[in-house]
Amino acid sequence: MAKKDDRLFLITGATGTTGSETVHLLLERGHRVRALVHREDDRSRTLAGAGAEIVVGDLLNFHDVSAAMRGVGGAYFCYPILPGLLDATVIFAQAATEAGVGSVVNMSQISARREAISDAARQHWLSERLLDRTPLLTAHLRPTFFAEWISWWWGRQGDEGVLRLPLGDGRHAPVAGIDQAHVIAAVLENPEPHDRQTYTLHGPKEMDHYGIAEAMSRALGIQVTYEPIGVEEFARGLTDLGKTAHTVQHLSSVAVDYQNGIFRGTNNLIEVVGNRSPLSVEEFVSEHKEAFARSGSHFVPAPKGD
Repeated sequence: MAKKDDRLFLITGATGTTGSETVHLLLERGHRVRALVHREDDRSRTLAGAGAEIVVGDLLNFHDVSAAMRGVGGAYFCYPILPGLLDATVIFAQAATEAGVGSVVNMSQISARREAISDAARQHWLSERLLDRTPLLTAHLRPTFFAEWISWWWGRQGDEGVLRLPLGDGRHAPVAGIDQAHVIAAVLENPEPHDRQTYTLHGPKEMDHYGIAEAMSRALGIQVTYEPIGVEEFARGLTDLGKTAHTVQHLSSVAVDYQNGIFRGTNNLIEVVGNRSPLSVEEFVSEHKEAFARSGSHFVPAPKGD
């Protein structure tokens, strides 16, 4: 049984890929957890059932965020790929400072930099700089592409699967949400050694998408292929799926970054900081086969007539 810990942690984006895993980890370790969610649904009810305090609010509403910060010792800040990141960061920073919050773990991205061509990536870099100017103990996480994204982008056609992506021969080491959550939880529990640090997070093996497709084939027992496409076709497909202009601009830009090697790399931070061996692609897919029963929500099909 986990030892009871009186500290209260705030997790934003609590129903998302990294947020929900972090909530469960902290609860299992005996901490009190407040989960900020955008709406009540089955995901938030699952967190409540596990023992989290659920607060419904908007990261762009200063009064919602201020209320969520009361009594919090450390917080995880995670904003989706949507407009408003800079406003949300300002609101978060001011509310946390007023409430006397001690530390923050900030979810950024590996492409965040001053000269980024993606608006969202450049805004993440600016958000990092803003948080560095607060009194909060601050750690920034810059993961490469998530392992979960494989299931979002793939298409299932009977007993075959396909990855249609504009990523050329680029490489990365896919990193699972649960592995990132172990790092997030560890830094929240002991923030001092990580203050003003920026950590890139990677899975155990750097691969191109041909290799990723082969690993998926082994895990699923069906033929999975990688079909490289152009950035323009990818952008048109995302627009046809109803993705926002902000999202399309970001994903198209990071596709170029990916081909240029921005997402490459490996390290041992998940082992050293998170005290966990990260999942391989094959292990991840094997553990989440239900996510591959149908095409992902972001799958860009081939144009009709091709």
